[in-house]
Amino acid sequence: METTVDTVNRLFAEVFNDIVKIEQKSLKDAGFEDITTTETHTVEAIDLYGDRDMSTVADKLDITVGTLTVSVANLVKKGYVVRSRSEADRRRVILRPTERGMELLAAHRRFHREMVSSAVRGLTDYEAEVFRGALLNLSRFFTEKTTKRHNPSLS
Repeated sequence: METTVDTVNRLFAEVFNDIVKIEQKSLKDAGFEDITTTETHTVEAIDLYGDRDMSTVADKLDITVGTLTVSVANLVKKGYVVRSRSEADRRRVILRPTERGMELLAAHRRFHREMVSSAVRGLTDYEAEVFRGALLNLSRFFTEKTTKRHNPSLS
């Protein structure tokens, strides 16, 4: 007999895989055939941490500046991001989504709104609060794991 932990683990794996597949399909259906979900999340981080330099965005994405540089070069070529030099410090490269990048983000946000709305549809206020609490626990777990990975002395 499957335990609750086994069931939740199986469902998490299934949901995660479904999100990845359906998120990519949703982008294609919205007219963004030339971009991956990972690239979309990079554009999202650039927008979220806008007018920031490459180091800040790379840090927020938990990747190296070199990895971000390669990704940004592709996003610039595809027309989703622009790079510019900071007026205050010409050494700093500032990233911003283009108009096409903002359209991509709007489509991506619609997908996420639909997904989350579907997850809470029909839940009572109590059930929604329990669901929210479970997700907060999961978020704390990931934050703790990320913090320990970046600061091994906390382990």
